[in-house]
Amino acid sequence: MKAVIVCTSVSHGNTRRVADTMAEALGAKVVPPEPADPAEVAGAELVGFGSGVFHGRLHPRPTGFVEALPAGLGRAFVFATSGLPEFPPMPFARPLSRLLARKGFEVTGSFSCRAFDTWAPFRPVGGINKQRPDDADLAAAHAFAARLLDRPGPTA
Repeated sequence: MKAVIVCTSVSHGNTRRVADTMAEALGAKVVPPEPADPAEVAGAELVGFGSGVFHGRLHPRPTGFVEALPAGLGRAFVFATSGLPEFPPMPFARPLSRLLARKGFEVTGSFSCRAFDTWAPFRPVGGINKQRPDDADLAAAHAFAARLLDRPGPTA
C-alpha cells in the first residue's frame, strides 16, 4: 500500500517525531506541505495530515495543502500534537477531517497526543509537557497507524 504523511512541525519537532513513528508503521514517506506534490499525495492509498496545535487549531499549512488537492479516492487520517488537551466538543482534527471528506477522502480516524509547548503563557516556566511526546505516546501513535493497515480501503 502506498502511504504518504504530510506533516507540518514548526516549534519543537514534536509532530515530526509522531509522523516518523507512524511512517515506520505504515512504510510511508513523510513530506512537508511545501514542496509536496499534490498529485503524488492524491494518488496514495492512505494519506496522513498532521501538525501541532496553535490556539486550539491545526497549523494552516496542512489545511491549505488539502484545499489545493484534487478530489481524492483514498483514505486519510489526521493527527496532532498539543500542549493542552483537546476540548471534547471541538476536537483538533474535526475541521481538517471535514475538509478531507468534502474532497472525497474516506477519513479513517484521528490521533492526538500531548507535547512540549512553550506558548506565551507557559514560556516563563520553561514550557509544559517537557518530556512529551514520550515513549508511551509514540507507541500509541505506532499502534494507531498499524491499525490503519488492517482497515480495507474504499472500493471504486
